Amino acid sequence: MSVTDSGNGPNRPAGVKTLAIRLEPDLHAELTLIAQLREQTITDEIREAIETHIVRIKSDPTWANKADDVLAEIERQAAKQRDAFARLFGTADQPDEQPSTDAAPSQPAEPAPGGRGRRRSSASDS
Repeated sequence: MSVTDSGNGPNRPAGVKTLAIRLEPDLHAELTLIAQLREQTITDEIREAIETHIVRIKSDPTWANKADDVLAEIERQAAKQRDAFARLFGTADQPDEQPSTDAAPSQPAEPAPGGRGRRRSSASDS
């Protein structure tokens, strides 16, 4: 279970996740003893163990290769979802087309039926 804390309380910075974990009684007793010996809280001991574990995983190239595989799978799934979205809503995921600076300026569009458009000057307007 994971809950985002709002930061209420003196020792609870905003954006910190609260995790509930289950430990066997023997493991909990050992962790409690270690925390007491080191004059830390159980939370501090758990946080330090997690940080150490993450550092070890980050430095192991085997995990970096697996991470590349997972990232590639995430990108494949995202592409499938974009395609499904485009089929469902009729939108194409196309790059924005930028007009070329070499192209001639476009001609103004013809006025819509009903005479709405840019007024053309005539000799009688002057």
